[in-house]
Amino acid sequence: MMIIQRVRHGWRLIMLVAILLIGGGLYWFNYSSFSPGFEITDDLGGNIFPSAILSVATTDEQVIVPDDSMYVGNPKSLIAVHLRSGKANSRVRIEVAESKFFSRSVSEFVLNDARTGYYIYPDIIWNYDALKNNVQAEPVSVVVSVEINGKELGQQVRTFSVRSINECLLGYVSHAKKYHDTGIFFAAYVNEDHPMIDQVLREALNTRIVNRFPGYQVGGPAAVEKQVYALWNVLQKRKFRYSSVSNTSLSSNVVFSQRVRTFEDALNSSQINCVDGSVLFASLLRAINITPVLIRTRGHMFVGYYTDSHKKGISYLETTMIGDVDMDDFFPDEQLDSTMVGKSQNQMSLITFEKSKEYALKKYQQNEENIRSGKQGYMFLEISKAVRRNIQPIGK
Repeated sequence: MMIIQRVRHGWRLIMLVAILLIGGGLYWFNYSSFSPGFEITDDLGGNIFPSAILSVATTDEQVIVPDDSMYVGNPKSLIAVHLRSGKANSRVRIEVAESKFFSRSVSEFVLNDARTGYYIYPDIIWNYDALKNNVQAEPVSVVVSVEINGKELGQQVRTFSVRSINECLLGYVSHAKKYHDTGIFFAAYVNEDHPMIDQVLREALNTRIVNRFPGYQVGGPAAVEKQVYALWNVLQKRKFRYSSVSNTSLSSNVVFSQRVRTFEDALNSSQINCVDGSVLFASLLRAINITPVLIRTRGHMFVGYYTDSHKKGISYLETTMIGDVDMDDFFPDEQLDSTMVGKSQNQMSLITFEKSKEYALKKYQQNEENIRSGKQGYMFLEISKAVRRNIQPIGK
């Protein structure tokens, strides 16, 4: 009997010890500051696009959205720290060291859930001038230190590629399968506020094709078409030429981009490809209060514009045809007299303008179904007031 009691007592001790160990383990697991470490991550494969940062810096728009719902902070930072929380309401402190493109910053967060993986977006204090003036892809080291519940997790370093201001993010792939279209960033290159626009408009008025730019206020669609032709005419007289430069040095199966000249670059170089010409012309149209539309098809872009304020009528332009005619081959209209034969500069300009409209309309009709459905690689982007509230011009 004594032996049986001792055995029972021994088992009770063993059970008590086991319960204490299990309980203590659960307490430690639930309430300790457990975290194996952290990593620096992002949604764009280690690429930073200045145009994507600058265009939404002063708006509430979130174009690049984190795929994981368990995140805290400001996703506009684009750079995140991934770690696993320990106890509930863990306190995290993240320090980002200074670089050429951003200042040193310290951010603090509370992670509500225990034992949960979080993506934390710390504050990034961007150097907007440095981003705006970056004309070639450049590496930058992102140095991050993390502390959780007073325990230092050390420091991590990751090298990112800061892309050129001329690279527009077309889209990116998440989880190796889902494509996110970010073509709205093309609106950032439409810059109706650029100070050089006044000079171009003054030159257009000097042609006497129109004596003012009232937009939709007077004259109906015919008056709108005449204003648009005046802009076309002055760009031809500026001797714009087609330049097919559009590729970037970016080599990635995660992000896709297109090279776009800014308004100032295009004017100074007098060179445009289909995208450059479209955003340049859209900038001028916006400046005279005519609503433009950027039309994108596979490998091409052209511009449209509404011919009335109610958006019942629309015309399209193939801007690459601006350089099809050299105005120097024809006489200026003011130098013509009755003894001369042949077409004048303005006559030839008007012919190419009408041909451009015909060509662009045909391209639109051929691709209308894909354009209107928003199929990947196609776009109908109206540069409206609503878009402007979300995407601002990047300038330069």
